Amino acid sequence: MSLSNTLVDLIATSSVTGQEGRLCTAIAERLLPVHGFDGVHRVGNSLIVGKRSEKPLITLYGHLDTVPEQNGNLTPRRDGAMIHGLGASDMKAGLAVMIHLLEESEIAAGPYDVVGVFYDKEEGPMADNGLEDVLDAAPWLEDSALAVVMEPTDLELQLGCNGAMNATVGFQGSAAHSARPWLGENAITKAGSWLDRFHQLEPRSVDIAGLEFREVFSVTRAAGGIANNVIPADFELNLNYRFPPLYSMDEAERRLRTTAEGADRVTITDRAPAGEIDVENEHYSRLERISGATRTAKQGWTDVARLTSRGVSAVNYGPGIVAQAHQASEHVPIQHLHDAFETMRSFLVED
Repeated sequence: MSLSNTLVDLIATSSVTGQEGRLCTAIAERLLPVHGFDGVHRVGNSLIVGKRSEKPLITLYGHLDTVPEQNGNLTPRRDGAMIHGLGASDMKAGLAVMIHLLEESEIAAGPYDVVGVFYDKEEGPMADNGLEDVLDAAPWLEDSALAVVMEPTDLELQLGCNGAMNATVGFQGSAAHSARPWLGENAITKAGSWLDRFHQLEPRSVDIAGLEFREVFSVTRAAGGIANNVIPADFELNLNYRFPPLYSMDEAERRLRTTAEGADRVTITDRAPAGEIDVENEHYSRLERISGATRTAKQGWTDVARLTSRGVSAVNYGPGIVAQAHQASEHVPIQHLHDAFETMRSFLVED
């Protein structure tokens, strides 16, 4: 089966977060004849495909899930040099390349043990991410000489990743009848100067290993008020913070709390570490040479962070257009599939 046909099949198999079972089974059934029962292991709705021997280990990672369907984009569609559909770029194109790499006899006979990890629930909360269960169930994956997370990268080599943190920020007032607002305190307008400060706040560029990361604070949700004629006594906002791999989780939390000063309360609701950068890894150097790809910073969060927090050197490289992730019109150039496959095939067979 061609790479593009594989991608079409993957898109046509719905796998919205929490509903990855059917796609997990389909990939297992396809790869079972190649790797055998001892080479395909299921962990919930995630898969580990490949065997260990005495050869150095290279691991490939891809998440099975997508965000929810938008405007009927679950149905795949070819349009000239493009394939359209939910997950086309994020990240079923990467999954298609992984499947074909794991079917290559030349790679199986090559100098590395190549193991693919297909995992669920990446698009949801970090605490539910299925990769955590996979890594706990198979700690030998941490012996990997290099992990390649095949998220969409525009075929760039994207190093590290920003960390992510969310906080509920609250402003407290007191209720009153809207005809007599002086008898209360409006929690929403109390937040006005605080909100204006964040509206004016510019991203801060941070240089790490010659790469530009951007530290960003964004207000992403707001809730307050109970009726049109009641002065709101409480107002809550979600503050989303993306921090560069310069800060630990505790340092990032201190920066968020300092930046959010002026609010009545700040409660951290979830947090994910930044991904570390390892440009000295010999296999990363090989991949950079073979791909000829531009080296850039990963502004978004990926499971490179989860892997590097466990001591695994990891890099983001995969087919797909970064800006197409989560778009209703999501698509991927077919050429991306072939370019990523040929680069990774060369990387995995070269000694």
